[in-house]
Amino acid sequence: MKLSVALLLLTGAHAFVAPSQSRTISSLSATVEKIELVPPRSTADMMKEQDATAKSYESHVQKTYGRYPLTIAKGEGCRLFTTDGKEYLDCVSGIATCALGHNNAALTEAVYKQMQECHHVSNLYLIPAQAALADWLTANSCAEKVFFCNSGAEANEAAIKCARKHAHNRGIEKPVIITAHQSFHGRTLTTITATGQPKYQKGFGYGGQMVPGFEYITYNNVEELESKVKEIQNSDRGLAAIMMEALQGEGGIIPGNDAFFTRIRELCDETGALMICDEVQVGMGRSGRLWGYQNLPVEPDIFTSAKALGGGVPIGSMMANAKAADVFGPGDHASTYGGNPLACAAGLAVAKYLCDHDVLNNVRERGAQLSAGLEQLAQQYPAVLGGVRGWGLLKGVETKDLAGPLVQAAMDEGLLLVAAGPNVARFVPPLIISKAEIEEALEKFGKAVKKYSESN
Repeated sequence: MKLSVALLLLTGAHAFVAPSQSRTISSLSATVEKIELVPPRSTADMMKEQDATAKSYESHVQKTYGRYPLTIAKGEGCRLFTTDGKEYLDCVSGIATCALGHNNAALTEAVYKQMQECHHVSNLYLIPAQAALADWLTANSCAEKVFFCNSGAEANEAAIKCARKHAHNRGIEKPVIITAHQSFHGRTLTTITATGQPKYQKGFGYGGQMVPGFEYITYNNVEELESKVKEIQNSDRGLAAIMMEALQGEGGIIPGNDAFFTRIRELCDETGALMICDEVQVGMGRSGRLWGYQNLPVEPDIFTSAKALGGGVPIGSMMANAKAADVFGPGDHASTYGGNPLACAAGLAVAKYLCDHDVLNNVRERGAQLSAGLEQLAQQYPAVLGGVRGWGLLKGVETKDLAGPLVQAAMDEGLLLVAAGPNVARFVPPLIISKAEIEEALEKFGKAVKKYSESN
């Protein structure tokens, strides 16, 4: 009886509030402090006031980037425009991300339409756009299943977790993943450990150690690869995976060679380990093929994508073949935002545009044009420029001195480039760049090289 009365009082509380209690509640409500938020400034207001953006960066944005003093107002195609009225030919494309350039009508329409319908629901439910994008990715690759996330680092984290779980299922309790010196796999604690560059790891260790379970070799070195695998297999550890970029991006635009990747495939087959390709930068058409591994005589067990996958809308994916597709079960890995309707609508728009506009053929043609032009400039200025390398529209030209000053000189001519390591100037324009725009980029870069040569 007492329990029934208590439940009744709880479920119908308002009917049983005594007058004295009501006055107490009203008095309490009157004393509760009203919360008022400071409203945000509009971006339009920020752009009206000279240096307002720079001042806010200085005061309130953490300094994790060395930023150029350009404040971007808008973009159109392969062009970016700053708040002070300057125009730049963009051969950075958000660091190999804006595959369709800026303000692409098809991408804009897809995102706008999806926002009007449903932009996020979580992965508790079925999402048609996610299913459609997974269908397209698997139909155009060696993958059978896809895990969606939000970035390249997250995609690589998923690949690493999958490799460790796969090794655990094979009875390996000390799993080792081999990666390369000068690689780059992301900025999380695990992916900077996978990244074979100590400068990214400095200050993040524990007792001088990073995340255990990673070993490094020289990229494209078969002998080092074989030796390292033998060392691991002859210890109390086990080989979980060999994880390589199909083309090293941040390490200096170094394409993988056939012999190296063929041997990776053989060693993974012999040991039961997984072959992982990091396609975050080179994938989604930038090499002239949809995936970087398609330039090599192998197929990986896992490969990762992000950057251009959403054309600038954040999305990442980890794709796996039959060997790894069912390693994860419910609860093994997850992402709140991963594969949300908005991001997947963007991914589908990029996929459709690649198919409808023969973009891969344009990448190959413009890439060949860019290489020829850069090689000609290297011959003309041998004291400044060296070799030209890369695939498609992921091209690098060696610089005899640090690349940074030459990138700045190009910016002064209205051309945006980005360094890849200390001595490589990188060209990663939108995949829709035209023949005339490549000619313009080469002309601007030529002027920059000439001025740099004359002043040094």
